[in-house]
Amino acid sequence: MTVTSVYPVRVDAHLDPHLSRWLWLVKWILAIPHYIVLIPLWIAFCVVSVIAFFAILFTGRYPRPLFEFNVGVMRWTWRVNYYAYSALGTDQYPPFTLAEVPDYPAHLHVPYPEHLSRGLVLVKWWLLALPHLLIVGILAGGGTWLTLNSDTQNYSWTGGGLIGLLVLIAAIILAVTGRYPNGLYDLILGLNRWVLRVAAYTSLMTDTYPPFRLDSGGRDPATTVIATTGEANGA
Repeated sequence: MTVTSVYPVRVDAHLDPHLSRWLWLVKWILAIPHYIVLIPLWIAFCVVSVIAFFAILFTGRYPRPLFEFNVGVMRWTWRVNYYAYSALGTDQYPPFTLAEVPDYPAHLHVPYPEHLSRGLVLVKWWLLALPHLLIVGILAGGGTWLTLNSDTQNYSWTGGGLIGLLVLIAAIILAVTGRYPNGLYDLILGLNRWVLRVAAYTSLMTDTYPPFRLDSGGRDPATTVIATTGEANGA
């Protein structure tokens, strides 16, 4: 029987076993085409979020096409950040798509909520989330967009925070030894998972309050529970 408390936003990834020692030096250049596309997508994300806010306020529902679009933007951004300087977890170039790509090593899934609180939508994205926003500001550094910009118009959390520092350490170790330390990778994934959970909550995608918990490792506890349940049902 599984007793793990899980969060509905699932962030999964797996570390490529053979990473280039030096490719990380130029990934910021290689990722530029993605950033060029993501800028207008995040502008659209902000507009969609405003529309969703009023839709939830008056109907208690997040219009599904708008929801899928915003999740897709977050998913695309997570793949690019995983490739680049939020993790450096893969050398596989990210695909240009909002859709889930099963064979890419980074995944984001947010289940569609059939109903959302009309009252919570007024306060959860700023007041209720404030403790998390302060923590994320420390963890993410450059990602203090969460603390300073509730409209998420500048969605990039790599910077001078703990994630950026740890990824830099991982890059140096990778360059010297040719290996990415598993323990460091697990910690970095846990920190990114925390940021993405808060991002989904403040973007009105769920009413479930993010846990104050570091779920480290590449596999999300929610995915583990789903897999365990599936195995039990198939037994």
